[in-house]
Amino acid sequence: MRYCKEYFDDVRLVADTMPDITALLNKTICITGSTGMLCSAVVDIIALLNEEKDAHIKLILAGRNKEKTDARFEGLFKKNGYEFALYDATKEGVRLPVADYYIHGASNADPAKMASEPVETMLSNILGLKTVLDSAACAKGSRVLFISSGEIYGNPIVLEDQRSEKQHEDLSEEYGGFTAENALKENDYGYIDVLNPRACYPMSKRAAETMCAAFYQEHGVDYVIARSCHAYGPGIAKGDSRATAAFTRNAALGKDIVMKSAGEQIRSYCYTLDSAAALLTILLHGNSCEAYNISNENSVVAIRDIAEEIAAAAGVRVVFENPDDVEKKSYNMMKASVLDCSKLKELGWRAKFDLKSGVNRTLKFFK
Repeated sequence: MRYCKEYFDDVRLVADTMPDITALLNKTICITGSTGMLCSAVVDIIALLNEEKDAHIKLILAGRNKEKTDARFEGLFKKNGYEFALYDATKEGVRLPVADYYIHGASNADPAKMASEPVETMLSNILGLKTVLDSAACAKGSRVLFISSGEIYGNPIVLEDQRSEKQHEDLSEEYGGFTAENALKENDYGYIDVLNPRACYPMSKRAAETMCAAFYQEHGVDYVIARSCHAYGPGIAKGDSRATAAFTRNAALGKDIVMKSAGEQIRSYCYTLDSAAALLTILLHGNSCEAYNISNENSVVAIRDIAEEIAAAAGVRVVFENPDDVEKKSYNMMKASVLDCSKLKELGWRAKFDLKSGVNRTLKFFK
């Protein structure tokens, strides 16, 4: 990630246009997974609020490696700009510091690691969240934001008596029957093959959402849930195997973008700073015990389309190769993933970057 004036112009844009942020002023917020793509953008926004708005927000960044955290945010903070808390999302027995707000973003979101480390993927979503919820229960009066995923919706279940034969023909198997006009709302739940190890991610996200509800009933812990679509942006980790991350790395190096499928699956995309602003909007203004989709209705395209957008911006080509068996195991199980963001928009959030501007910024700020 390359911090520069132009990047902070964009951070300022989303910060200035977010719905009322006064509830964050002089508060303490604890974030797990702060070096990840989404939560690092949240940290950038809060750092700017402290620097330019005199917000006095105390940041606690929880993770396994302080050196890694310092390196990720090099140049962002002045001395003692945040407190570090030692935390491993795959282990129990840790109690996080007292905070007004907790964001649980520590999760294995890398498809290759989901395939090779399904157990750790599940633990980070379940045990890692339990630590956060336990800490919030002790803090009394705090609120938890759990970052879930659009993958929890699975594939749509279409009952035979609900569709005519012609409608069955129209519902493309490739797209799972969904288009931008027929997007998934927060109460649309479909089928997930629970015996497929790749289900470790969506099923543990589902279980974690239920754990939030259980903690609210048993311990009174206030919570909200964000279901993120496919985020993209400059904060890409070196080993991130997500398609847009691989596309960006190749394009930034002047290499052709390699696709391991026809790329016809339709997806909702959202630029990282827009996603971060959405997370903070849900944290501050979301209704207790409810979930909100994060997506940009102006960035609903096929995987191939975003590859071609990145390639055009970088002046490279899109080429195709056959995936190997290991790569196939890591693929998203959803045939289509188009999320309806109307509930989030009711909170006052609006995306600021369409696909073209988001892709150009991704390449510009990617180091």
